[in-house]
Formats: sequence, C-alpha cells, structure tokens
Amino acid sequence: MASRLKEIVKMYGKVALGVHFFVSGVSISRFYIAIKNNASKQLAKSAGGALALSLLCHKGPFPIMVHITTTQAPLIARFLRQRKIFKTGG
Repeated sequence: MASRLKEIVKMYGKVALGVHFFVSGVSISRFYIAIKNNASKQLAKSAGGALALSLLCHKGPFPIMVHITTTQAPLIARFLRQRKIFKTGG
C-alpha cells in the first residue's frame, strides 16, 4: 500500500502530493467536526484535544485515502496536462 503511494508520487510528483494532502485535509476536518459536535464538554473546551483525537482517528482510513490518491492522481494529472496548466510525467 505505501509502496503504491510512493510509486504514484514518483510518477506524478506534485499532483499526487496535492491530491493526497487534499484528501487528508478533508479527512482530518471531517473527524474534527464530528468530534467537536459529539465530544464531552471537557474535550470540547480544549481545541487541541479534539484536534489530536481527530489526527489519531484520521490514521484509520489510510488505506482508503491511498486508494483515492492512486486512482485520482492520474486523472487530475491528465486533466492538468490537457489544459497545459501543469506538466508531469506519466
């Protein structure tokens, strides 16, 4: 799984990293919002506690995020190359 991600990053470079960081950001944000909305009052008082917990929860769906990155990075790279916005190998 991690080797596939490294291969995609090597092949598509900044596009693959951008896709992966975007997917990770969405994941962390969703967990943070869910935790803040359903957390106890003590945890809700400290934003750092909710953020730390959301980062821990974010690690669970890593295989899904890698799959999204490996399937979407080539499509986005092709789209950007066709529009001559970005040049990547692959």
